[in-house]
Amino acid sequence: MEDRSWVEEAWSKSAGKTMVNLRRIGAGFPHASKGGVYDLAGPEWWTAGFWPGMLWLFYGESGSLEMKAAAEECEARLDKVLDGYVRLDHDLGFMWTLTSVANYKLTGSEISRIRAMKAANYLAARFNLNGRYIRAWNPWQEGEQNEGIAIIDCCMNIPLLFWATRISGDPRFAHIANAHMDTVLRHFIREDGSVSHIIHFDAETGERIESLGGQGYGPESAWSRGSAWAIYGLALAYHHTGRDAYLTAAHRAANFFLSRLPEDQVPPWDFRAPEPLQKFKDSSASACAASGLILLGEKTGGSEGAFYRARGERILKSLYESYGAWGNDNEEGLILHGTSNYPQGSNIDVPLIYGDYFFIEGLARLKDCGPFYWE
Repeated sequence: MEDRSWVEEAWSKSAGKTMVNLRRIGAGFPHASKGGVYDLAGPEWWTAGFWPGMLWLFYGESGSLEMKAAAEECEARLDKVLDGYVRLDHDLGFMWTLTSVANYKLTGSEISRIRAMKAANYLAARFNLNGRYIRAWNPWQEGEQNEGIAIIDCCMNIPLLFWATRISGDPRFAHIANAHMDTVLRHFIREDGSVSHIIHFDAETGERIESLGGQGYGPESAWSRGSAWAIYGLALAYHHTGRDAYLTAAHRAANFFLSRLPEDQVPPWDFRAPEPLQKFKDSSASACAASGLILLGEKTGGSEGAFYRARGERILKSLYESYGAWGNDNEEGLILHGTSNYPQGSNIDVPLIYGDYFFIEGLARLKDCGPFYWE
């Protein structure tokens, strides 16, 4: 029988390192590690949910009141973003699923339920009826026009809408979630299982105009974290709906991703980037994909499901053994060698808070110590 002791070792080391980080970060919003220290972004930044999400995962198993208090303070700090409105975009799901939905699931907090419902309403309001997609960003610069932009990342925001329908009994949220995911099937998942990052639609007619490279190398390339968003997001959509089309697409995306992984289980930032650029890896893509693969294995069942679970576990074990910053007191990040946005030259070859989060979530899945907030 395979030795699984590494899972508990990885969990213990991650929890210990996170507790040390908590003393400095507190209720901050870390994004990327720079020089061994996590920079702290503003609460409006899309990654604001991952640090409190990590704290909730550890609290769920340990009952650490210190972690709970910091996670709740992060959530409260997000009120000015939620109620301020102008900084909200499609990443409402990332931000409030890992804070307010997590808190509500773990503690039954009524104020957290209300916050998450507010976020779900704002997210639903971004739906373009003609194009059947959730708009990604706002015009952050004068003259910028992006009302026709949808991105693959939004697959991970959609679970907030399924949650809102389940909690409220109002089917509108799930209707919008399904419509957006159907658009993902039509326009984002290619025949070979690779994924487009950005699709530009005509915001008036809803017609597709073009595919854009976004954080990938080019319009027809294969940004590896985009593949991970698709694997996990489609598996979650199947979890919430039971629609076979989502499961089939999740299999295609997973098979593309897995068939191109190197021996160490961590892909280049883009599978189709020119060879010289493939030296830049993205451990966060592997961490996210691993958690999604474990869920996909559960939903698939049988020998095929066992295959996906085993591959997710193999990825996590490789991250633990070959990419972990264990014993390095000069590095706050848990998992090394992430790439945030290569085309913009942003945070290349550094630990990323979402890579850390999904690594911990993957371990929690292996330990079967939920709840898992996307579900």
